[in-house]
Amino acid sequence: METFREPTLDDGAGVWTLIKETGVLDLNSSYSYLMWCSVFSDTSVVVEADGQIVGFISGFIKPASPDKLFIWQVAVDGEQRGKGLASKMLHHILERDICENVRYVEATVSPSNTPSRKLFNGLARSLDTNIEVSDCFTAEDFPEEGHEDELMHLIGPFK
Repeated sequence: METFREPTLDDGAGVWTLIKETGVLDLNSSYSYLMWCSVFSDTSVVVEADGQIVGFISGFIKPASPDKLFIWQVAVDGEQRGKGLASKMLHHILERDICENVRYVEATVSPSNTPSRKLFNGLARSLDTNIEVSDCFTAEDFPEEGHEDELMHLIGPFK
């Protein structure tokens, strides 16, 4: 059985490991995941199954736009993919009191990231709203070679 909850500081190392094991997400420092799990826990989620972290979403409400929830990373354990876990995690966050004024979800997605594009298109459908895609970061904006463009996906308004 899966348990959805706010992450805690104790989850930081497990989240870092989950991100690393996906093999497709940008792996940030372990410090950054400790910060996400403690400072941004109210707008992030972990999913546990059999005592293991099998899902994680990091997000925050934009200070300059308190009606926008920005989703930074979405990770699902390989054995759990294809079961709708990412969608359930997004809805879990949006149902929290802290998101009562959120009317939009934003996320950047690279063109080749089909699972994330499907996730956010599905979120727009489930919320009966629009999705707009626009340029955000170009490959040239990144200091290392090989990073794709990142397109901004804006879902909303909803509620």
